[in-house]
Amino acid sequence: MYAAGPGDVIGTFENWKAGRDDPSQVSVTYSGQFFDVCRAVGAESLTVSQSKRALLVEPPFRIEQIEVKPTGGGWRYHWATIVYGLRIIFRARRFRVDALIVAEGLMHWFMLWLAPRRCLIIPTLHCLLWLKDEQPGFIHRRLNRRFFERRAFAVMTASDDISRQVRRLTHGEARPIYEFLPTYRREMFSGIAPPSPWGLMGAPFRVFFAGRVEANKGVNVLLDLAEMLSAEEPAVEFDLCGTGSALEALRESATRKGLSERFRCHGHCNRESMRKMFEDCHAVIVPTTREFNEGFNQVVAEAVLAGRPVITSSVCPALSYVREAVMEVPPDSTVEYAGAIRALANDPELYEAKRAAASRYQEQFYAPDNGWASTLLKVLALAQKRAF
Repeated sequence: MYAAGPGDVIGTFENWKAGRDDPSQVSVTYSGQFFDVCRAVGAESLTVSQSKRALLVEPPFRIEQIEVKPTGGGWRYHWATIVYGLRIIFRARRFRVDALIVAEGLMHWFMLWLAPRRCLIIPTLHCLLWLKDEQPGFIHRRLNRRFFERRAFAVMTASDDISRQVRRLTHGEARPIYEFLPTYRREMFSGIAPPSPWGLMGAPFRVFFAGRVEANKGVNVLLDLAEMLSAEEPAVEFDLCGTGSALEALRESATRKGLSERFRCHGHCNRESMRKMFEDCHAVIVPTTREFNEGFNQVVAEAVLAGRPVITSSVCPALSYVREAVMEVPPDSTVEYAGAIRALANDPELYEAKRAAASRYQEQFYAPDNGWASTLLKVLALAQKRAF
């Protein structure tokens, strides 16, 4: 059983069944990779996700989408996590699972003690357990710690930053930790044209952002940057792809400040639109803040695969995987972000050095052995070995 977190997993399955990747995503989806693993090992499977309520049964696959309504913060959030956790555990018991793979979502890890004793529990962590500059809270220290020490069979993590937190929480007594990277198809990025010239005949230097449009993802820094750089030569323009609660307010603010022609919010962009955005841009910005428990921002990998320099903050966990292709700045510093953009736009040698570095980091994101599916197969192989 795979508790996949938020997402239209049924849509992903329909595309997977037809032999193609989900066109709404740039990377190979984790649920699609789960279906690959099930087919490889001949498993009967149940997949549960948080999305619009729906059910699909095509043996040996069963997919349930559970509608989870917004809950707010405080005790309401914790109550929602308890209810959702019980729903997952109920399904695990009813389905009599041998292995339960659980991604983040509305879940307190300690609740998985209630899962069937005979089943393997494999957390797959895509976000930090707590904010990078903070300390683990009571629930982690007192309740989740023992789960990672004693109940989890193995832990899969999306970055070394997450792995370090698990080791810290358990004082080095965690179950085996396996790291994975996002996986991409070569055809997604093959043939992407090199960046077009900028500064000639007024051509702008274009900066691209992709991701959730939320305050804790740093989108307000982007508007501040557009305003700060509005009189620059060469001109600097911003394109944003993604949806979120801050999108409409951001559009309105850009219009009010007279920046809408240089600060364009495109909403959700599918795979083909994203490819075009990467091709048209000169640099990619990932303004990771201290207020978000980011585990590995996949847009950093995608920028490198597109051969574009990345501008991101020192708290971005993906930084250590592509450091030489990155302009690293302190988090939440509009002045420093502006300086990094100016440096790339005005120093051709620096720009080309970052592009050359990007090409050296690409293979790790194409290698199937680094991906989620291969990592899960390694964990299952370990379980089989220990069983005999």
